[in-house]
Amino acid sequence: MPTKPIAQDSLFSAADNTLLEPPQAQLARLSPAWRQTLQETGTQETLKSLSAFLAGRLASGAVIYPRLVFRALEYVEPDSVRVVILGQDPYHGPNQAQGLAFSVPDACPCPPSLRNIFKELALEYPGAPRRKAHYLGDWARQGVLLLNTSLTVEAGSPGSHAKRGWEEITDAIIRRVAQSPQAKVFMLWGAHAQSKQALLADTRGGPLKVLTANHPSPLSAQRPPKPFIGCGHFAQANAWLEQQREAAIDWIGGASAP
Repeated sequence: MPTKPIAQDSLFSAADNTLLEPPQAQLARLSPAWRQTLQETGTQETLKSLSAFLAGRLASGAVIYPRLVFRALEYVEPDSVRVVILGQDPYHGPNQAQGLAFSVPDACPCPPSLRNIFKELALEYPGAPRRKAHYLGDWARQGVLLLNTSLTVEAGSPGSHAKRGWEEITDAIIRRVAQSPQAKVFMLWGAHAQSKQALLADTRGGPLKVLTANHPSPLSAQRPPKPFIGCGHFAQANAWLEQQREAAIDWIGGASAP
């Protein structure tokens, strides 16, 4: 079983939400199933070179987020993932990134993309209470894989670790989930996430549904032809999961700590 996720409040003091050790040193936190995925021949070499790159950046004084790069994998086994939500790279400001795509600690101001995600939830579930927790660990515990395609970023420099090897590693994670027997929904928001759709085309896994829309960023959330606002993805995912005799995701719940 994966290591129990660390309580939210213990991770996000100003001093310790930065990367402290390279990814290879963090594999021990993961379950055997995830370690096997990340230690396959090609992926293992990429992880080794990426760890060397990050160690060099740390030695040069770079501030890198988040502390736990594989935290999204700690919550759910590959064969238990029921929804995948893909992001691009972690938030690049202090005390934001926590290893779950789009999620921030509750004490952190709500970023614009997450604010639009909550706006969409309110549209889809008008009779439900408004979600207040910015921390999305409750989604992760229900089998929602909140995965960025790059798992580290340097402070104040969005996209700074793109094309350094993370994409190969997260592609392996996406393929592993797609090939699992579990019924699952992929929510692909924006062109970057939708570019990963090719990874889902040739699998022999369980039932799979793909939902696409613009990214929830204010720059694109309401832009045609597939605006994020009004996409209906959360309700559609639950309806499809229930058709597959799976439990729906409680998107509103929002406990504020693991």
